[in-house]
Amino acid sequence: MSDASFAQGLALIQRLGGVDRPAVLDLFASIGEAEFGEQCVGFIYGDVYHRPGLPLPDRQLATVAALTALGYAGSQLQFHAKAALNVGCTRRQLIEAVIHISSFAGFPATLNALGELKAAFAGLPDDEPAPEERNEPAVPWAGIEDRYERGLAAMKAIDGDAGEKVAEALKDIAPDLATYIIEFSFGELYSRPHLSLRHREIVTIAACVALGTATPQLKVHLHGMLNVGGTEKEIVETILHLAFYCGFPAALNAIAAAREVFAQR
Repeated sequence: MSDASFAQGLALIQRLGGVDRPAVLDLFASIGEAEFGEQCVGFIYGDVYHRPGLPLPDRQLATVAALTALGYAGSQLQFHAKAALNVGCTRRQLIEAVIHISSFAGFPATLNALGELKAAFAGLPDDEPAPEERNEPAVPWAGIEDRYERGLAAMKAIDGDAGEKVAEALKDIAPDLATYIIEFSFGELYSRPHLSLRHREIVTIAACVALGTATPQLKVHLHGMLNVGGTEKEIVETILHLAFYCGFPAALNAIAAAREVFAQR
């Protein structure tokens, strides 16, 4: 690791955390691993976070989503929630990201994450939705009152044939589960304001990568990301970024899924 990488990483983590001396450095120093702590800062924050192809606010949304899905990193979730605010995300975006992945990571994970967000936001002023989210064009299912029909229209628009195949595959064993997915995940969650469809797919991908057991669902939402205007580069960068929060095996499996999806398209 070069001195330049560490200096660049230190500057970024100071910006993210809003303090001159990042606590992570003191933590490693307290167990006699100061050099490793500096290597982490230089490599992750000095190199990876500065890669082109994925804006810093998007990286923080993906990180918050992944930590929510992991379910055991409350302190880190609080840090990255505050960091997200420091680089331009809004409180509403973070809340929506956590609510969105309730149907992927489960309600207990979402409830715990909302508790961490509440602690992170304590004492902070209210904010407004980011302009890009507030001014997003109307979606094709806007105005459909029936929840099932609204969800079906959303699923077709976002996930295309991949989503419909999932619902079809459930008809002979658990048709009600297919209905719940369509009505709640797509009819309710995807219809909520304050988070763009592209951002919803980024946080969904992050949750599926973090879970490590949802490769078929990950493939569906990789298609979804491309269907709503995301790019292959953004997908690859999201997965690479998550390697440092979810582990290299999870990232390798996700990259293999992405390769397959890209080839299909």
